[in-house]
Amino acid sequence: MPEWLNALPKAELHLHLEGSLEPELLFALAERNQITLPWADVETLRAAYAFNNLQEFLDLYYAGANVLRTEQDFYDLTWAYLQRCKAQNVIHVEPFFDPQTHTDRGIPFEVVLRGIQQALHDGETQLGISHGLILSFLRHLPEEEAFKTLEQAMPFRDAFIGVGLDSSEKGFPPRLFERVFAKARSEGLHAVAHAGEEGPPEYIWEALDLLKIKRIDHGVRAIEDERLMQRIIDEQIPLTVCPLSNIKLCVFEHMGQHNILEMLERGVKVTVNSDDPAYFGGYVGENFAALHEHLGMTEAQAKRLAQNSLDARLA
Repeated sequence: MPEWLNALPKAELHLHLEGSLEPELLFALAERNQITLPWADVETLRAAYAFNNLQEFLDLYYAGANVLRTEQDFYDLTWAYLQRCKAQNVIHVEPFFDPQTHTDRGIPFEVVLRGIQQALHDGETQLGISHGLILSFLRHLPEEEAFKTLEQAMPFRDAFIGVGLDSSEKGFPPRLFERVFAKARSEGLHAVAHAGEEGPPEYIWEALDLLKIKRIDHGVRAIEDERLMQRIIDEQIPLTVCPLSNIKLCVFEHMGQHNILEMLERGVKVTVNSDDPAYFGGYVGENFAALHEHLGMTEAQAKRLAQNSLDARLA
């Protein structure tokens, strides 16, 4: 990666903490917690990272998250991610975490949160990385489960800046979560949502009009709807795009097809993010480098993308 690219101050606005669980740490946590893994070693696990779609990835993602059991585990996970951020001059992060992935396994909500919170606090004091934490609802589970998660979170309201919506997109439109998002907004929480990755542009409309989101996570399929594109440009609604993720999950066949720079040049407030970097082949820096290598991203474009990420912060 060119040094000028690494040196750009950046924010990361679309990162799943559970998706930053590198194979080496996964195996170390499994050993610490005496968990038998279905993979023989790190190399076998990495070989399994060949996904044909979002669901195949999610199946592996949830299997990997099973090693996260204790407050220290969640601290180590978050701290390892922040170390990567420091090395790539990511100065602000707004990561997602999925409480339901853990509470459904019997891990208390506060155990998950305390570990993450302490690492984020240490990241601010020791590494100079500011933060805001986003609680995400799993869209493949019913809205009633999301309400339960929001209720569990309310005693820790000050720990969060917003709520999000992730997991399997196809067949789970944003409208299914209209009531729980209204409740979250009434508590003063910002709203963001995954839309327009595998799902159609209609999902982006729903997320904007029904969930009242401040940012669109992914959103690359907005380009299929000219009226939607114009709205996103006019209202300067940020898109948290994840280029390497889009290739790994077959949203685009190869990076040369990606539309992020086309949208940037049309005036869309697109940002560069890593999504689930342990699974998709790179952190923010590697995503910028891929755009430079395969799309001919210029230094001026990189600076605009980095500034967009800083401008689109919620915290």
